[in-house]
Amino acid sequence: MPPSSEFAEIHDELRSVGRDLLARSAQQHDVDWKLLASSGWLGLEVPEELDGAGATFAEVAVIIEEMGRAATGGAYLGTVVLGVGTLLAVAPAPDRDELLRAVANGATTVAVALPTGDDLASGDLPFRIENLGDGLRLVGRADFVPDAAQAERLLVVAAGLEGRPVVVEVPPGSAGLTIEDQPVLDATRRVASVVADEVVVGPAAWWSFAGDAEAAVRGLVDRASVAIALDSLGIAEAMVELTVEYAKVREQFARPIGSFQAVKHQCADMLVSTTVARQLVGQAIAALVEGPGGDAEASVAASRAKSYATEAAMDVVGKALQLHGGIGYTWESGIHVFFKRAALDRSLFGSPTAHRRRLAARYA
Repeated sequence: MPPSSEFAEIHDELRSVGRDLLARSAQQHDVDWKLLASSGWLGLEVPEELDGAGATFAEVAVIIEEMGRAATGGAYLGTVVLGVGTLLAVAPAPDRDELLRAVANGATTVAVALPTGDDLASGDLPFRIENLGDGLRLVGRADFVPDAAQAERLLVVAAGLEGRPVVVEVPPGSAGLTIEDQPVLDATRRVASVVADEVVVGPAAWWSFAGDAEAAVRGLVDRASVAIALDSLGIAEAMVELTVEYAKVREQFARPIGSFQAVKHQCADMLVSTTVARQLVGQAIAALVEGPGGDAEASVAASRAKSYATEAAMDVVGKALQLHGGIGYTWESGIHVFFKRAALDRSLFGSPTAHRRRLAARYA
């Protein structure tokens, strides 16, 4: 990752500590939430006066990549990547600051209902606030919302009465609100549908974005896309390392299979794909950190990274399965976990096709 702040010199140390900590929970594909809080990972971007580290998304990116490498479960995507990102994008307020502090301390988990599918270019939000005469109501639906069914606090990005996006906090038990787990192949993460059927919205139940609201929403979608690209990069790196080590020890015809030219070519292809993905993801992180939320160049970089890295991860995991032979398809090998996670990454927050369509629209 390219250096981006005064924290750049600690990236290697952060990566080393993260890899060691997450490796301990690799078999369960989950990690203790309090341990993440005590490590300071939940409040990396939270301002220091709110018990955070005051760092940037570049530092969060290190943790996301390591979580992909270890196929770690938990609510980090919903709470830190989306939750903290959304709270930092809205105008400061006492209740917002209180929630940021609670996240940094590990006292609560958050989910954010954002557009997660292929309709990236339209800019339409899945929720809206309506005045039905007897009061304000929230209506709409979003699918595949990360960590929504388990979160203690739910934030919904919705079109306000004047059409401008706002962030509405909806208590999970509200009348008219339905949150249901959605089954996916990836067993390491959980997503849910969120349906608001005329949920009562109080006059002080939402926050306004600081600055350009439409640009802020684009920035959140870009942030989510880059996070998924980072996860895919971690998956690809793990599979390259696993496959190369296996090729060194697995023998056929009294020779390590890594000495065969065909196997060398496959491993080289895996490494090239991963290296290109790392470059594109690094550029996207730098664009998010250095530019304003929703910046056009940041959106371009995010779509490039998401479209390439997620497809590269699927290709690399597929080659890992082939080069491991029959054992690669067994439950014990663990490769199936990364294959399913890479498949969800490819579709979550826009497929490669949707992101390429988004790029093409810019140049049309």
